[in-house]
Amino acid sequence: MTIDVGDRLPEATFLKIGPEGPQQVTLADLIGTGKAVIFGLPGAYTGTCTTAHVPSFIRTMGRFQEKGVDKVICVAVNDPFVMNAWANETGAKAAGIEMAADASGEFTRAIGMDFTAPPAGFYGRSRRYSMYVENRTVRILNAEESPGMCETSAGETLVEQL
Repeated sequence: MTIDVGDRLPEATFLKIGPEGPQQVTLADLIGTGKAVIFGLPGAYTGTCTTAHVPSFIRTMGRFQEKGVDKVICVAVNDPFVMNAWANETGAKAAGIEMAADASGEFTRAIGMDFTAPPAGFYGRSRRYSMYVENRTVRILNAEESPGMCETSAGETLVEQL
């Protein structure tokens, strides 16, 4: 079942790179009880993810903060080392976007946003989406129909909806 507006996010554990290497962080610890934006994408270093999706959130970070968003988090089914390197290379880390590695795909499956595309080498990856969450409850959800598109789920689209 795909998550929908009004649903509470399921508990999940992500991986992030900390001072001593990979560390587990729960969703509750990651987003707290405030206002958060979460966007998911098929994978680090992939075309549309790198050239459109992450840059759309870098461009809109200031506008999200003006609207009271506490955290902007990017989720992908990748390992934490890849997510950390990608955050540095794209400028996402410098912009304040937190990268959360859903290495096992636990969160992505739990919210019904997983897909597989063997020709592209994608197995158990995340669909492209963005959501606005208050106190772990989904208030706005934008999911793309095609993983190669980044319009409905772009940062500009979501910030305009707030």
